[in-house]
Amino acid sequence: MFREFKKEVEQVLKEALEKASYESKRPELEESEHADISSRVAFLLAQAYKKSPAIIAADIVNHIQIPAENTLISDAAAVGPYINFRVNDSYFHKTLQQLKEGTETETTRGEKGKVIIEHTSANPDGPLHIGHLRNAIIGDVLVRVLKRAGYDVETHYYVNDMGRQIAVVVWGAERIAFDETKKADHAVADVYIAANRMVEENSDLLKDVGELMRKYEAGDAAVVKKYETVVNKCLSGIQASLQRLNIRHDLFVWESEFVRGGAVKEVIEALKQSGNIKFDGSAILLKLEGIEKALVIQRTDGTSLYTARDLAYHRWKSSTSDRIIDVFGKDHELVSQQLTKALEILRVKAPEFVIFEFVSLPTGSLSTRAGRYISVDELIEKIEERAYKEVEKRREDLDEVKKREIAREVGIGALRYDMVKVSPDKHITFDFEDALDIEKKGAPFIQYSHARACSILRTAEARGFGVTDYDAPVSLLTERSEKELIKKLSKLEYVVEEATTALKPHLLAKYARELAESFNLFYKYCPVLNAEDELRKPRLVLVDAAKTVLSDVLHLLGAEAPEEM
Repeated sequence: MFREFKKEVEQVLKEALEKASYESKRPELEESEHADISSRVAFLLAQAYKKSPAIIAADIVNHIQIPAENTLISDAAAVGPYINFRVNDSYFHKTLQQLKEGTETETTRGEKGKVIIEHTSANPDGPLHIGHLRNAIIGDVLVRVLKRAGYDVETHYYVNDMGRQIAVVVWGAERIAFDETKKADHAVADVYIAANRMVEENSDLLKDVGELMRKYEAGDAAVVKKYETVVNKCLSGIQASLQRLNIRHDLFVWESEFVRGGAVKEVIEALKQSGNIKFDGSAILLKLEGIEKALVIQRTDGTSLYTARDLAYHRWKSSTSDRIIDVFGKDHELVSQQLTKALEILRVKAPEFVIFEFVSLPTGSLSTRAGRYISVDELIEKIEERAYKEVEKRREDLDEVKKREIAREVGIGALRYDMVKVSPDKHITFDFEDALDIEKKGAPFIQYSHARACSILRTAEARGFGVTDYDAPVSLLTERSEKELIKKLSKLEYVVEEATTALKPHLLAKYARELAESFNLFYKYCPVLNAEDELRKPRLVLVDAAKTVLSDVLHLLGAEAPEEM
């Protein structure tokens, strides 16, 4: 409902600006602590019209005409240089009615076009570690948000099966047996670490690794089979970890497909004809305007590089979608700039990039090659075990199966929320104690609010109270905490729209926390089950609406919505 209110404010403000003879392309609306929505348009007009912002704001308000009927606006007032708007009683009734009917949750999938989003895409040389985790969870929340906003979303995992790391694993697998007692991706990592150590100790072995790479690119059948065995083994373990995190990909796209299918050759030839190409004796370089470092696209022996394969992949994605989104780590920032410029030369639309800062440990950096990493599997086990101890302490009445189920839901929720609650452009220092503290206002706090709402409704039903009587007199909900909760409930689709436009999933995490806080304040100050009959009905309606939106936002964050905790 907040979106409708904002649109209405935009319209009446636009009309008032015209009547007052002010020209402004933007209404400059923003959320405010002092109003339901506020405009700072007077600031923008002050210099052009040589008047103080306060005088301009007052003048605009004098020309505002709020419709007599079918409006969500209560009033508009000039407060200094700001123009403040407030919602009316109809806003509260329509918000709850809309939540009952589900009109804001029934967006037709695909009506806004097709989006391909690539995320995670970790090298298949070992298990996912916490450095990959932020990529995967940011990407997955964006997938969920984009779907909610009405996009047809296809999720890609781009498999780097042609890099040196994979060649080292394949070379190592010919000499070192996989430990079949271990999870597949962990067994692959053991071989990679051991093989890499052998190569580092004897540089002559690099010739064998290089020969494997050349044969694989050329399509040697025996070598291709070896690669597929190793890569699929590792991917099976990675997929199992992602599924535990409620993350799934629609397609696993192997970069070798673009080499053997001829797409990489086509891209290189197109760049040679249209781009600023030069040779440095060992490789073919593409000079890019405004970027000092040239893009290496091909070795002089004719073999391709990751960059050329990536361009071919993006050209294919562009031809099959309306919008492309890549989730990249900070170390790929230059690559994203080079990719954009090179795609311009190819006359292909560039992707939108979500560049995230790294996750580090208090004790130092991460490295799969050196065997210094905390795997996602280890992290999940630790968090679920910690969550189990909390559940066992609080809920002795539950059986073992239920305790484990709640511990899993709370643990995964806490882990996901911890990785997405901060803006992608801000660094995270991951600390076990902080992440495992389920008392903080993260996912467990939000989940508990949902469980509390469910508990209230269960008790109400057991006592014979109607819990979904949306025709109850909502006008009786006059307490501040009641109104603030309804306002917060009205903003989910608006926040989804904002997160979709800005590609910032932390906006959703922030909203979820604020919603849970708002619900808890309502519960603290407004008795529900013990309220008088007339007031109990609309408060139960409000609890039911809160349960629905809490469940929705938890789903968008990829967390479960437990009915008891």
